[in-house]
Amino acid sequence: MMQIKVTAPAKIHTTIQLPSSKSISNRALIINALGNGTFRPENLSDCDDTQVMIHALNDDKETIDIMAAGTAMRFLTAYLSVTPGTKTITGTQRMQQRPIQVLVNALRQLGADIEYIANDGYPPLRITGRELKKDTISLPGNVSSQYISALLMISPVLGNGLTLTLTGEIISRPYINLTLQLMNDFGAKAGWLNDHQLRVEPKPYQSIPFYVESDWSAASYWYQIAALSAEAEVTLPGLFEVSYQGDSKVAEIFRSLGIETIYGDKTVTLKKTGSRVERLDYDFINQPDLAQTFVVTCALMNIPFRFTGLQSLKIKETDRMAALIKEMGKLGYVLRESEDSVLSWDGERCEVAADAAIDTYEDHRMAMAFAPACVVMPEIKINNPQVVSKSYPRYWEDLEKAGFSIKEV
Repeated sequence: MMQIKVTAPAKIHTTIQLPSSKSISNRALIINALGNGTFRPENLSDCDDTQVMIHALNDDKETIDIMAAGTAMRFLTAYLSVTPGTKTITGTQRMQQRPIQVLVNALRQLGADIEYIANDGYPPLRITGRELKKDTISLPGNVSSQYISALLMISPVLGNGLTLTLTGEIISRPYINLTLQLMNDFGAKAGWLNDHQLRVEPKPYQSIPFYVESDWSAASYWYQIAALSAEAEVTLPGLFEVSYQGDSKVAEIFRSLGIETIYGDKTVTLKKTGSRVERLDYDFINQPDLAQTFVVTCALMNIPFRFTGLQSLKIKETDRMAALIKEMGKLGYVLRESEDSVLSWDGERCEVAADAAIDTYEDHRMAMAFAPACVVMPEIKINNPQVVSKSYPRYWEDLEKAGFSIKEV
């Protein structure tokens, strides 16, 4: 097992080229392929999930191994259903335990030919592409938005388009809107009919030159570093003030923790204001990937919090609720989980574990959200730091560029 020790500089003054948005890259690749893309999207993410997607779309192999890339598994399952030929799609052990039944059932209702190879409801899958003619489907609104996006993206190539009804509470509207926005950029006709219904016309995609914005989720760790530092100024090129990404909300939430965002032309600069809230209550239903960042930041800034809307954290790369409670305990903070979707800290402390090292649970966001803790603590040790490759492969190099010291233990 690899372990690193991270220590922070006294002040931060740096410019960091963030990775490109994974969520935009992965959608643009699928949409572009469905439009028989002549242009290749520019500034694509170099993270595992996107590289897996590029290989899957370009290789002519019978079996596609998407490894740990959940997005690729979901998007490609739908894509292969409407693409001629028979393929097997599989992934890591963990991926073979991540449910996909909701999506498979939906695709089968539309007429797709999908078989489970091992366990019903889980990958690997054998998919034979064909033309899908049915055009109405209904899904619970609280399923993973990636299922919904996967169905929406193939809809322009369905014989009659698609009318999709979402029942009950819809938990990830920003991601659905991101998908619609990109579909329309590429010439589709897609949108909300009302609060619970979406309609996509059978109007094919056009391939267009497309530039992928930098990743706002990755920016969150630099906001965190700035908030925890005594003195900091960080410039992040490639971020847009008007962004398709739900996680661009990070700028607004960090304002309450004393970080101002100054927007330039395709760039942002983070500056400290020194003003901060006494306590933070926030519903992360639309930005679940930011939760780990704010849990660690608030506790280390001694700001009690109550974060709701975290139900999807249990089914991410790991059970992120349990992982946060355990690892924050090592740093001396007692977190409480309630109602399967709420995580709170009321200021309660416990003894800091001697020589503690943070476990990362094969979860990139655990590594990236805990590393900045070294700004406040003398140092932090991280186990299996290489997990960051999933979304931000250059994370450790970027920290070194900003003056952090990273040593293998």
